[in-house]
Amino acid sequence: MNNNINQLLQKYFGYSSFRQGQEEIINNIIDKRDVLAVMPTGAGKSICYQIPTLLFDGITIVVSPLISLMADQVAALNNNGIRAAYFNSTLTPRQMYLAMQNAKNYLYKIIYVAPERLFNIEFINFAVNTNISLIAVDEAHCISQWGHDFRPSYTKIIDFIKLLPNRPIITAFTATATKKVKDDICTQLGLINPFMLTTGFDRKNLYFAVEQPFEKTQFVINYIKNNPNKSGIIYCTTRKSVDNLYKKLIEININCTKYHAGMQDLERQENQKLFIYDKVNIMIATTAFGMGINKSNVDFVIHMNMPMNIEQYYQEAGRAGRAGQKADCILLYCPSDIKLNKFLIEKSAEKNQSDEKSKRDFIQSELEKLKLMTFYSTSQTICLRKTILNYFGEKTSSRCENCSVCLKLNPQKSYINTSIYTPLTNETSIDKSLYNRLLLLRLAIAQKQNVPPYIIFSNRTIEELSIQKPVTMQKLMLIYGMSAVKCDKYGNMIIKEIKNYLSKY
Repeated sequence: MNNNINQLLQKYFGYSSFRQGQEEIINNIIDKRDVLAVMPTGAGKSICYQIPTLLFDGITIVVSPLISLMADQVAALNNNGIRAAYFNSTLTPRQMYLAMQNAKNYLYKIIYVAPERLFNIEFINFAVNTNISLIAVDEAHCISQWGHDFRPSYTKIIDFIKLLPNRPIITAFTATATKKVKDDICTQLGLINPFMLTTGFDRKNLYFAVEQPFEKTQFVINYIKNNPNKSGIIYCTTRKSVDNLYKKLIEININCTKYHAGMQDLERQENQKLFIYDKVNIMIATTAFGMGINKSNVDFVIHMNMPMNIEQYYQEAGRAGRAGQKADCILLYCPSDIKLNKFLIEKSAEKNQSDEKSKRDFIQSELEKLKLMTFYSTSQTICLRKTILNYFGEKTSSRCENCSVCLKLNPQKSYINTSIYTPLTNETSIDKSLYNRLLLLRLAIAQKQNVPPYIIFSNRTIEELSIQKPVTMQKLMLIYGMSAVKCDKYGNMIIKEIKNYLSKY
């Protein structure tokens, strides 16, 4: 079987080897065992259920909370030669009808669905009459009230599973979960003797920093000017803060857009597209933006305020560097952030907890998390990465030498991606002229297909192409992310572009 899954990995995804944990998870799913996997953002969770899907007779249902993620994943799968679709509120009745007919005829191997859509009568009729081999629950921490992004609709997933004539294999994936949340996920989804794997939370390519600038907006402006053409997300706690920062950056001609729940749906969608399609480099947003955003070329994430807890912070910061490139995660702290978060915790308790005891328990639990987040934000001597890893139960005694605390403790250390001090550096071996030409080629293909550029191939793939300069199909297939399917689709165009470039320069 091992041989088989390695061939599928190369054929459909263009990777020569699995990342940490993927192979174990895939083999357990193939052996028809439930799975709970905790893997950091960018660790390749989706491949863990996509490859078994290709080997099973039936289809896979992926329960996912955000529409943007579904559209991305489905576009990427179809681009890789795997038939997929999504069912959510963006489809017109006609599109929904056609998609449902195709699903009934087994034209799709993978179907993404919002949890709220599971109990649509048409979807239930389809599901109970279909061979469903696997259900994958993405962002599974949403099922737990102890998780940082609890969604009541997730607690109904188990009721949907019980309606099916044959119980499929159930798998759950999340980037952040404490032991309490993991136990809750297993209970709420009714996982049977699950294979549980936590691959480790450390993402060595991310640089972590906490700064206390006198003027946060000026810090952001300086950072952007020191890092021209870099793509990033700037998180603000309130909608008003988003609007104010957006206005100030636009006034000085910084290419940016904004996203928060107070905006019209259409405007939010358009602004998200501008960012996803590389039309603007910078997204200013509340936490309403980002879960499931699969944009691989995010080079930095800046938090204008301290989040409520380390889980939330690590998930949001983890949207940087998803293709493995070096990236910056910067938190701008001031003591008033504590007061704001206490207010938000009490407001959340009033809104989401039904009785006084539940409110008290919730507030106590959240204040404990806030205390640990404050400890992270004010640390002068303890490595920031160590604080994060210890929070998730991953013990480490050594310093990371890649955070602002370690930098201050060891100022002689050379930091190649500490953009607060020096701009993010590119690999010297990348041929920038060819790299830019290949970016334009990718953009042209993406516009023709009406998908985000990173769906065609990632920045890392373009970097490798501009270093290796392959001019044969055999050599092209050795490039990271160039699957057999993508070589068939785009190989001749890429080789032609490289040959034209080499003949001129």
